[in-house]
Amino acid sequence: MRLIGKQKLEKLKRKNRGNHSLSKDIDKLINDIEKNEWKSQTELKATRPDADCVHSDGFYFFNIDINRTMILIEFEEGEANIVWEGNHQEYEYTFRNNKSTIKKWLKDNSWI
Repeated sequence: MRLIGKQKLEKLKRKNRGNHSLSKDIDKLINDIEKNEWKSQTELKATRPDADCVHSDGFYFFNIDINRTMILIEFEEGEANIVWEGNHQEYEYTFRNNKSTIKKWLKDNSWI
């Protein structure tokens, strides 16, 4: 699968340079995305149990590493697009742990 916006994840790794666990988990996420062509949510969840579908148009949050780094990815026709990334505190501030707020944010930012 083609990963669009990989530089956002690389920037997140640089920003957290001393966190080797986070860097390793980001590399694993990148590897999992690039090596797979998931056809269903079941296949995705089998590989990445941390994936949480937050919108029916193919948007998933990934909760990686022990510090709960959150990454929002859109999957569409053989491509994965990094939409948003941040720590759990930024996630709660932006999305308020609420799918309707996520949907509104996606609309406001022209993703849906």
